[in-house]
Amino acid sequence: MSPKLPNNNPDKKSGDEPFQQDDEELSFTLLNFWQWYVSDLLDNTTRGILAEFLVTKALGQTDSPRVEWDAYDVKTDNGIKVEIKSASYIQSWQQSDYSKISFNISPTKGWEADTNTYYEEKIRQADVYVFCLLHHKDQQTIDPLNLDQWSFYIISTEQLNEEVGDQKTISFSRLSKIGATRVGFDQLYEKIKDSYQSTDK
Repeated sequence: MSPKLPNNNPDKKSGDEPFQQDDEELSFTLLNFWQWYVSDLLDNTTRGILAEFLVTKALGQTDSPRVEWDAYDVKTDNGIKVEIKSASYIQSWQQSDYSKISFNISPTKGWEADTNTYYEEKIRQADVYVFCLLHHKDQQTIDPLNLDQWSFYIISTEQLNEEVGDQKTISFSRLSKIGATRVGFDQLYEKIKDSYQSTDK
């Protein structure tokens, strides 16, 4: 029997919430924790979550906090399930060369956060994939908050399955060759819908 999960939809925090001890508010807040924990936006984990935020924001779905380990990253207002992947040429550590760009596309036995259950079959759980590339290549001026430094590539899962089967990773060069559509941030919403609607149902 699966354990009972805590509330999967916690209230959205403001950052002003104070830490407490002995029923007294302390001088530091949740914002202080966030600043300490996620200020390095080039860190692989943080950059990945930032990419999720950008796509989720473009889809107008940021009212509720992010759910960890769900089968897909976000669902549009009309029910399209979206998986978001990210990569960057520049990392937060010292590099002798740019990172080679590849993305994880492994089929998974997805977990449904709302029901705490795993799907039985390993598949790609989303309807559409969005690959987010922080393409800027200057260590001194790279800024993940600057959306001009990002490129977004969209492909339907149906097309991805047809082109690469059960392949676990895909290189950037291969992604471009199989028909992924490059868009800017302000085009994400419409192009995600277009990509899904163009597939045969």
